[in-house]
Parts: sequence; structure tokens; C-alpha cells
Amino acid sequence: MEGSWAVIGEYEFAYYGFSKEQMLKSLCIGYAISLFFGSFLGMLSDLVGHKKLCLSFYMLHLFVSIWKIVTGNPTIWLASICLSLASSMFSFSFETLMIVEHDKLGQRQDSLHDMFWLMTFFESASFISSQVIGNYLIDGNVNKNITSIWNEAVVLALVAVIFVTRRWKENLQKAAFKDYCILFHKHVGSDKRIWLLSWAQTCTHFSIAAFWITWAPTVVSKLEHNTEISACVEQQLEHTLIINPLSLLEITADGREVSLGLIYPCLLGFKMLGSTGFPWLFHGPPALRIEEYLVHASIIMGLALTIVAYDYQEIEVLVTLFCLFHACMGLVLPSLARLRTMYVPNEVRGGMMSLSLMQANAAVLLFLILRGYYQCIENSTISAFAALGLFSAAGCMHMLKKCGKQSRYNL
Repeated sequence: MEGSWAVIGEYEFAYYGFSKEQMLKSLCIGYAISLFFGSFLGMLSDLVGHKKLCLSFYMLHLFVSIWKIVTGNPTIWLASICLSLASSMFSFSFETLMIVEHDKLGQRQDSLHDMFWLMTFFESASFISSQVIGNYLIDGNVNKNITSIWNEAVVLALVAVIFVTRRWKENLQKAAFKDYCILFHKHVGSDKRIWLLSWAQTCTHFSIAAFWITWAPTVVSKLEHNTEISACVEQQLEHTLIINPLSLLEITADGREVSLGLIYPCLLGFKMLGSTGFPWLFHGPPALRIEEYLVHASIIMGLALTIVAYDYQEIEVLVTLFCLFHACMGLVLPSLARLRTMYVPNEVRGGMMSLSLMQANAAVLLFLILRGYYQCIENSTISAFAALGLFSAAGCMHMLKKCGKQSRYNL
């Protein structure tokens, strides 16, 4: 469901005649909701139970899809608010619930390695499948089949709600809010290691969000700089901040063609490939600590974005840098999840994860306003700040390695 919205969202707005300014407004509303409300949903999840937040995720998607089917026209405010809240829940509720279930069943701690990389692997595979299913359902006849995407989301949400309700049984912790705040301050607020981990998560989340906002316009801008493009494409590029893979399938300029719809699954495929390298790092005596290779991975990601920000290069070089960025991302995300398990108690895990995204969402919202409304910065500036964030994340991982207390092999 998340993948369907990511792939078809702007394409759907364009089909119904929404302008680029309205699409930008939708993004700003979404990040504002994630900032002011989504940042505190993790605490709510820790208090009322992660299963309820997972069910809320499905119910929000179900509500938006039914609303679209009934009204026949997506509304910016309703869709942005509900889907942004759902994305905030997705970022912490499912992972936290998986960890709680894992510990409740008494599974071995080293089995968490497989769980985390498989979650990253199948998340990317699901996004690719969403694009395939979306193209299949639309089948070239947008006027007739656009509602089939909404019907698909309804079916998926209903199946998920039934499965979660019947199969998952959660033991609720009945901690008062005051007790939770004391516990949160004890384990999160006063622990420098968790602050370092939280900042690394913030920078990583910001770099990922910045990349997905700017990657398609960067490719299109490269064509604009290198060749004389058609008037149709020029009109679509005017004041452009975002171009969705399905809103501009192909760009032909002076005999050259770039299919954004093909680059999109390639990026996710490299993310899947990077995640498969995660379990290999923990086998054999020369295994590195997680913080050690996170330093190298963050630096590589930062260098890739630095090159993109400094000089667009050729399109082939751009795509190579994008793929390298995602391969490292596939390694970084399960690694950060493993570090959270090592440092953050399950009782406050959701709150720590959601609050660590507050600064990232605020930064993305700020750059969206500066780029989209005031036109005072370029996409390259956003990429440069994302690169700086990744370099600072590498520094945090280096400091975390020095102050960490766990054994090299007892992960």
C-alpha cells in the first residue's frame, strides 16, 4: 500500500488536473503533519500497544481509498494528512512489534540479523511489485482503470486487518504516562549513545527523503542542460521540484531517451542487493562491529550525493551513483535497526524512533518551502546538505564505537 501511493500519487494528481503548486502543497502538508503529530505517535504506540498502531496504519489507507472511490476525486488535505500519519506509523510500529514478538517467543538474538535484512529486502521488493501491479491495473486506459488502484488498496487493507486481528496477540503494558516519561528519560534522554544513534537515524532519514524528492528532477535537468528538449517537456519542467516516475515516463531529447519508470526499480533492486550483504558481515572471526562499517557506508553515501550536488555528470554516471547510494542504504537500514535493539529498550523503542525523525521532517519541510515557494535554493543544495548530514552520521557512528560497551563478537 505504501508503494502504491509512492508510485501512483503524483501521477494521480496530474491525471485529475492538479498543478505542480498543489502537488508541492500536498508534500508540505504531509511533512508538516509528520513533524507536528507523527513525531509523537511512537510514544503513543509504546503506551497503547504497537498492534493498535499497525491496525491504524491499515485503517487510514482503507479510509482514504474508500473516500476516493466514493467521491471519485482525491483531495489534497485528506489524503496528505491520513497517508502521512500512516507513513509515520509504518516507520516504527511494525519494526517494534516484530522485536517484541521476537523476544516474547524466546528467539536467539543472532536471528535478528536475518529478520532485519529480510524486512529491508521485502520492503523494496514490495515497492517494485507495487509499480508492476499499478501498471498492470491501469493497462494504458487511465480513464477506465484509475480506480482499480484504489480497489487494490481496499482489498489489501481488509486482508491485512483480518490477518493482524486474528493472528497477532499482544500483551499490553499498562504503564502510566508519568512512568513512561521517567523510563524514557532514564534510557533515552540521559544516554549519550542513544543521542548519537538518534542523530545518525535523523541524518539517514533526511538523506533518503531528499534523494527521493530530487532524483528525478536531477536526471531531467541533466537532459535540459545537455540537449535542446521539446516544448512539451519544457512546460512540464517549469518550476519543477518533483517529477514522479509515472508522471513523466519517458523524455526524448535530440534522439536520447530516459525512462524514469525503469530507473525506479533499478534503484530499489540495488537496495535489495545491499541488504543481502548485511548477514555476511557477521560470519567469521574478522567480523567488524556494526558501527565500524556504518562509518564507511555513510561516507560512501555522502560522497555519492556530493558528486551529484557538485556536478550532474552524465546520466549514466548519475544512475551509477544513485545505485551505489541505494546499495549502501540497503546495508545501513538493517544495521541501524540492529543498533536500536542493542541500545534502546523495547518499552521506549517506538518513542525514540519517532522523535528521531522530527528533525529530519523539519529539515525536509524547510527545504521544500525554500525550493518550491521561494525558489531561493537549487536541488543541488538539498543534495549537498543531505551529504553533510551523512558525513555527520559517520562521525556519530565513530563516536558511538568509542563509547560502546558491547563486545566485538557479542552482537
